[in-house]
Formats: sequence, structure tokens, C-alpha cells
Amino acid sequence: MSESLICDVVVVGAGVVGAACALYAARAGLDTVVLDRGPVAGGTTGAGEGNLLVSDKEPGPELDLALLSARLWAELAEEGLGKAVEYEAKGGVVVAGTGEALAGLERLAAGQREAGVEAVPVPPDRLPDLEPYLAPGLAGGVHYPQDAQVMPALAAAHLLRASNARLLTGREMTGVLRGPDGAIRGVRTDRGDIHAPAVVNAAGTWGGEVAVRAGVSLPVLPRRGFVLVTEPLPPRVRHKVYAADYVADVASDSAALQTSPVVEGTPAGPVLIGASRERVGFDRSLSLPALRALAAGATRLFPFLAGVRAMRTYAGFRPYLPDHLPAIGPDPRAPGLLHACGHEGAGIGLATGTGQLIAQALTGRTPDLDPGPFRPDRFPEEAE
Repeated sequence: MSESLICDVVVVGAGVVGAACALYAARAGLDTVVLDRGPVAGGTTGAGEGNLLVSDKEPGPELDLALLSARLWAELAEEGLGKAVEYEAKGGVVVAGTGEALAGLERLAAGQREAGVEAVPVPPDRLPDLEPYLAPGLAGGVHYPQDAQVMPALAAAHLLRASNARLLTGREMTGVLRGPDGAIRGVRTDRGDIHAPAVVNAAGTWGGEVAVRAGVSLPVLPRRGFVLVTEPLPPRVRHKVYAADYVADVASDSAALQTSPVVEGTPAGPVLIGASRERVGFDRSLSLPALRALAAGATRLFPFLAGVRAMRTYAGFRPYLPDHLPAIGPDPRAPGLLHACGHEGAGIGLATGTGQLIAQALTGRTPDLDPGPFRPDRFPEEAE
């Protein structure tokens, strides 16, 4: 049945970023509708590990956004959402296997500290105090108390519930409505129009497709990643633990397969093992080389995992933009359109800060951060 709705803002995408945009828009007094062609957390969010990290970001705009987001996640947890979304302020431990890797990690940590990150050097003989089951012989590490974790699908669902936004799943945006002046005035869907003076593109990996339907270009590409899930175990991995080369993989532009071990426990018992990255379009087929590399990397960090069964694996696509920064804020090429996508593998952690910036843009309030680096129109237009 076709129907027409009226609201203040339409958020396209019911992943965690869209949910955070809805929450902060609603808190700013805006009547909000969220639509998604699939279910809540049906895309990248549902395939994420739930990382809320400051440790993996070099000083600059993304780290500033991560610090803002970490504070907002902690506030939401204190308000009562913590248990519902399995928020754990567990901290992170980044380890280096060689002196060279440790020197690079310590340089990164020094810059992060200047930006406001808590980064505590850990000599090799103190690593077992933090992680008793770590492999011996590591060169050292850095402890990041601000790193945290949530369960991604629960986070999206509970942020949406807290927003009281009208949620329309199974409904696809097919185009935009425009006023006489050409400004966007809502969206067309396969089941009716939604009239609103503002539309937020929070469609994750499909953000480029939504942008095209709104008449602009945004070069969002999918970057595939796998996660291994072990059988339930007693608590053995206390923090988010990863190898120092993970930071370089995050920043890389390579389309080839890259893996670096990221290991963490969960409240339910299974250990999650990532992280792989490769650009293969939307190919969901299982990659045995990627899974073997993940398992080998994880057992190098935690030898006890060699005797543990992997119960399942899942794949997801990180929404990747060429300069590794998300697109956040109004699009001057299409008045009424705002973007909140392209967060790559950091969308869950950056969701709250993104939602806050979007709400501030919608209501004309002074943004918490300089929005310039996240401008959606910063990429050169592709030649026709």
C-alpha cells in the first residue's frame, strides 16, 4: 500500500550510523523517519565487531571524531543504554612483535597523547599483567584505556528505540522529491513519498548509490572483511588486542588481501578474530586464504587459540572513501541533502559523533568539530 508521510528529516539507512543520526536529531526536537530497504543492522553494522576505538587512529580529524564519539558512547552507557547494547569499557592493548614495530607504535602513541588520547606504554615484562595468555617474546605494547566495545546490532536497535523515530524497514528509496528551487524536499520510495526538508544519507556501503539517486556523486566503495567466531570460552582475552601493523592496514589503499590479527572476547564467551581487508566489490564468497591468515595471526598472539574450534565466520563490507575519512554534513550540490557515510571499519565507533554533527548541522548549531575535513563535496567530480 502506498502512503505519503511528512516529517522534519528522513534518515536513509537503519544501521548504527543512521540510528545515531536519528537519536541526536530527535533529541534536537526533529520529527524523524528512518527507512531501510532491509532490516535494522542488515548491512555493515550486522557484520561488525563493535569496535569503539581511538587506538587505531592517527592524529587528525578522524581521531578527533573518535574522541568525541567515545565520550558520547560513554554518556549513553551512563544513561542506561550500556547493558542493553553490551557496552564494555574494556580498553585496548596494541602489541608489537619487533623493536622496529614497537618504535613505530610508540611514535604513533606520542602523537595520540598530544591529541588527548590516554596511551600508556607497556614494557614486555608487564604485558602478562594485562593479558596473561599473550604469546611470550613480544617487544612491548601500548595500553589504551579509552577503547571500548558494543554489540553492533543491539546498538543500532536500541539507539533507534531511544530515538522514538518512525522506522520503515523493507522500503527502498528510489529517488528524491524537489521543490521549485531544486532543493530536496523528501524522498520517493517503492511504497510512497516521504516529505521532509532534510534527507540524511546514512546508507553505509550503498551510500554512493543513494547519492546518485539524489543527483550527486560520492565515491563510496565496498571493502570486504571476514570475522572468525570461536566456540564459547571462559574469559581469557580481557581487552581488545591487536598487532601494531593493523593501523597500517587500516590506512592502506591497497585492493589486495591484507590481514592483521585483532582478537577480543565477548560477554557471551566466543572470541572474535579479525581483521581482513580487500576490495572485491560485493563478492560475498568465502575466502579460505583470508580465514587461514586470520587464524594464523590470532594464534601467533594467543597460542591457546590453536586448540580452540572456530564455529562460524561472517563477512561484511566496509564503506570506503578514497581519503579514509567519512562524508558528514550538508551537500552544497543538493540543498537539503546531508551525508553520514563512508566510515570504513570505524562506523560503529564513530556513529555517535557523526549523529551529533548531523543534528547540529540540521539545527544550525555550532558543531563540536570542524566539519571541513568531512565535506561530502571534497572529491573531484568524475568525468562524464
